[in-house]
Amino acid sequence: MEVLVNGIKIYYERQGEGRPLILLHGNGEDHSIFAETAEILKEHFAVYMPDTRGHGRSEGVEEYHYSDMAEDLRELIRVLGLERPLLCGFSDGGIVGLLAAVRDPGLLSAMVLCGANLTPKGMKTRWYRLFQKEYQRTGDAKLKLMLREPRITAEQLARIRIPVLVTAGSRDLIRRRETERIAAGIPGSRLKILKGEDHGSYIVHCGKLAGLLADFFS
Repeated sequence: MEVLVNGIKIYYERQGEGRPLILLHGNGEDHSIFAETAEILKEHFAVYMPDTRGHGRSEGVEEYHYSDMAEDLRELIRVLGLERPLLCGFSDGGIVGLLAAVRDPGLLSAMVLCGANLTPKGMKTRWYRLFQKEYQRTGDAKLKLMLREPRITAEQLARIRIPVLVTAGSRDLIRRRETERIAAGIPGSRLKILKGEDHGSYIVHCGKLAGLLADFFS
């Protein structure tokens, strides 16, 4: 299905019935990474899986900013008539969820952030340099986004007043202290480091995420 959001055609899929739950993918991906998760959760939730601007089947743009994606999320929720949905954001999706929750404290009812970061330097140096080299080679605007944004402050994190679970893998490309900083900065949030998992191993085409979400959102 497609909806017009901030002048951009945004594609999304929906499965199941119940409390609305939005799943937001990461950089360079699309909604299909959550196929296994949605298959499990659709028994208890109305699962919405959008492709962010320039990803998957959504309309492309020349330049990317997380702030624009956060506005897309806010408008998508309004257009679809969702009442304070739940949200799980992976990687860039977590950044978008953070910014949307900061700007509109009443937008969501609860949120899970998986492998998000506050600044580009929240990535481990090896990964940051790898993405930097790839950007120099390709000029990919999505990689440029990762290398220059976000810039989320402690003051912004402190504005979030909904239940939040912050997760990362023990082998994540995000620095552990960055994940801990996010959890410490959001009042009352919970932190879970998943032993043996990397950045997306428990999320991308994997049913493990469904159990985490079902437990937290229950």
